[in-house]
Formats: sequence, C-alpha cells, structure tokens
Amino acid sequence: MAKGKVVYHCGLDAAVDVVGGKWKPMILWALHEGTLRFGELRRNLPGVSEKMLIQQLRELESDGVVRREVYREVPPRVEYSLTELGEALNKALEPLGLWGDTFMTQILAAKAAQRAGEPAA
Repeated sequence: MAKGKVVYHCGLDAAVDVVGGKWKPMILWALHEGTLRFGELRRNLPGVSEKMLIQQLRELESDGVVRREVYREVPPRVEYSLTELGEALNKALEPLGLWGDTFMTQILAAKAAQRAGEPAA
C-alpha cells in the first residue's frame, strides 16, 4: 500500500475509520441539534479534554462530516456544525444509540460483574 493512501475493505471499515474512538460519535450526537461553539461542545461532553476535543474536531472536519466556521470578530468566534455527510452519519448512528439505551443496564451489570471477577450472565 502506498504511503498515505487509505484503502477500505468494506463500508463498515470506512464508517469505523470516521467515527472510531470514544469522542467522535459523542461530538456528532452533540451537533445533531444544531451549530455549537467550542465551549458549548465541551460542556456537552463531560470528561473530554480540550486537547482531545480539538484533535477529534480536526479529524471530523478533515473527513468532511463537521464544518468549522471562523468569524472574524474580536474575540474570534468559531462555530461547529454537521455537513450533509455528517447528518447522514448521525442518522446511521441513531440505531446504535437506541441499542445502547435498550441494553445499558445489562451492559453495566456485565461490566460490574467482570470487575468483581464473576462470570458474565
């Protein structure tokens, strides 16, 4: 494979490349209701560091799913929103979020059992 060239083996491979990691799906979900400034995004994502949020936003922007708009004001204002591609991706993530809502209690119980050294139910 040539240096820098990305090759996907299937659609899931491409999708996971774009949303891989803990924060990217959360960022996309936070932006589904509309445009947010950096500080608003950070408040919507408890636990994310400023450095990580900046990195993840840059990657999502380079993948074409997040739009970054800088307003030439003092102080400068930067807003983030979903592109058409990002909105489509967010719709694809909806069933995954519903699955998580449905099975959250079971997932938490399994993780607690694992930490306690018990076999999963």
